[in-house]
Amino acid sequence: MSGATDNAAAGHAQAKQLPDLMAVPEDDRDQVWFDHYYQGDHQKQLTWRALLMGSLLGAVMSLSNLYVGLKTGWGLGVAITACIMSYAIWQTMLKIGLAKEPMTILENNCMQSTASSAGYSTGGTMVSAIAAYLIITGENMPFWTLFWWTAFLSLLGVSMAVPMKRQMINREQLKFPSGLAAAETLKSLHAAGGEAVVKAKALFYALGFGVLIKWAIEGQAALVAKLAWPAWLAIPGEWALPFSIGKRHAEEYALSLPIDPMMMAAGAIVGLRTALSMAIGAVIVYGVLAPQLDAAGVYKDMKITDLTAQVRDVEHLLPTATAELRPVLEKKHDKLKTSLAKVETEGVAPAGMIRKWALWMGSAMMVTAGLTAFAFQWRSIVRAFAGIGLLFRRRDASVGEDKLAAIEVPTGWTAVCLAISATGCIAILHIQWQVQWYWGLAAVALSFVLSLVACRATGETDITPIGAMGKITQLFYGATIPNNAVANLMTAGVTAGAAGASADLLTDLKSGYLLGANPRKQFLAQAFGIIAGTLVVVPAWYLLVPDPSAIGAASKNFPAPAAEIWASVSKLLSQGIGSLHPTILPAMAIGAVLGLLLTIAENVVPSSVRKWLPSPTGLGLACVINFSDSFAFLFGALAAWAWQKLNASQAERLVVPIASGIIAGESLLGIAIALLGASGIL
Repeated sequence: MSGATDNAAAGHAQAKQLPDLMAVPEDDRDQVWFDHYYQGDHQKQLTWRALLMGSLLGAVMSLSNLYVGLKTGWGLGVAITACIMSYAIWQTMLKIGLAKEPMTILENNCMQSTASSAGYSTGGTMVSAIAAYLIITGENMPFWTLFWWTAFLSLLGVSMAVPMKRQMINREQLKFPSGLAAAETLKSLHAAGGEAVVKAKALFYALGFGVLIKWAIEGQAALVAKLAWPAWLAIPGEWALPFSIGKRHAEEYALSLPIDPMMMAAGAIVGLRTALSMAIGAVIVYGVLAPQLDAAGVYKDMKITDLTAQVRDVEHLLPTATAELRPVLEKKHDKLKTSLAKVETEGVAPAGMIRKWALWMGSAMMVTAGLTAFAFQWRSIVRAFAGIGLLFRRRDASVGEDKLAAIEVPTGWTAVCLAISATGCIAILHIQWQVQWYWGLAAVALSFVLSLVACRATGETDITPIGAMGKITQLFYGATIPNNAVANLMTAGVTAGAAGASADLLTDLKSGYLLGANPRKQFLAQAFGIIAGTLVVVPAWYLLVPDPSAIGAASKNFPAPAAEIWASVSKLLSQGIGSLHPTILPAMAIGAVLGLLLTIAENVVPSSVRKWLPSPTGLGLACVINFSDSFAFLFGALAAWAWQKLNASQAERLVVPIASGIIAGESLLGIAIALLGASGIL
């Protein structure tokens, strides 16, 4: 039996014309779905091979998302990539005799749930709240604290999504576009072998290309440096622009164009409007504002202020330092004083300071844009709160309640998982960051309310407003727990983590619903994925980001834009605006107004005009990533746009697999190179 027809018998319901559930009265939809869609008793679904394959692919995707998230602040979808990779790997195993029979479509759906949980849900706060914690405190939290924090947050989000599924998916039939796309991808893979093979080959060839390019740029460069070979043997990741601005070369303002294709691949997925906005923003920040601020001495003043504060902190610690610690502090004090004297006499290199100034303007723009977009979803918000009572209501057994009770997630499971995860989060907040238990309980309660809103927004628009969820919590705790940046940050991390995991699970459950899967088995697969993802992503975090120098505005490799925004909001709420350089305040005001106005315009102008408006997210993001990264996004988006114009059907099929393959290949080898570097091999 071939992979293209492995479900011909068991999945007969998928081949026939199914009733349109939206046309069915709401109270009858459960019964009609069970009679016409449900296939969970006729096909394999929750099997060890599906769980292991999903865990393996989810672990790979979690590393890829962690790597890309630290570079761009974005998380990339896991489900469709995992479906294609799983199909290709299993077909190869069938051909060489390592597998005896194809996976069913429901096994692959179960695999997708495991992979999504491992690859996306577990790492959501890594590139935002956790990274921001490192930026603010200057130290990583203990390993086991991060391990259990990640696991509890993921489980909290998964558990909160369960009661929402019956209302939002079964009864209201919200679209959840990514879940629908994943279901269609699985149908095409299992029904049209030729199409599936083309997509799979494209993804794996691109993955190999990404590995080779990354080795030539980073691995080969490290080897060249270690062995003192000629530098021309390694490919540079960037090409410095060959001109000067005033007395400085363009390179001193970090003006360079990309060679590394990973960000280009991300741009192909993001789209032309956002990527073009990023490029425009990069030109303004790096090419226009940076030289003016440098000439006015703003960067020098900021550096002097920063070093002076560090000197003062060390001098405050010296009188009470132990005999063992005193020499370390004295050495640090001397080093800081030397650096301060050098900056006062010689100035400071602008390249390392540009993002430290611009991130405030970009943060203000993206925060106001996110909150304004959130406000425009008021209908979804109203429906979300109106539906709270419906989440737990009993239903008449005549509409299939008895049959569904055997396959839906039991209420007892949900209650136990919620109790364990909520208690774990509250305990860590109290023990590790001295957040009182009642504020921790409030964070969990607020997470449920905002997860409800986030899930509805995802179901209706395919956009999960995680950033807005976090900012709402930050503003709440900025008022209730003032002058405590860490407490502000980590309580907001509860909301963002839970909202992301909830929306991710519902997106997967939508795929399963359309394919006729057993939702209880999908929930178990999602829970299994949490274990796999946590076991991989937490150690990877310490490998990639061992100390503060590896992350943030001053880092070349991991600018961590999402984390910088979280950290900037926490600092502002705890320290006040008086701690900022005077030029930053008007820049923040301009950014906030632009974010507000552009988002309002997006929601009120005709679609024909909207496509020409700059994206506030793109403009804001340009303030917190490298100039070359913004243009890499533009080049990738232009390539995808041109392909779409030349051959729309081919581009529709292959852009995402190729881009996903390049990103996966480069990010995985980047992690491998980091491991080789830590071991001393490179």
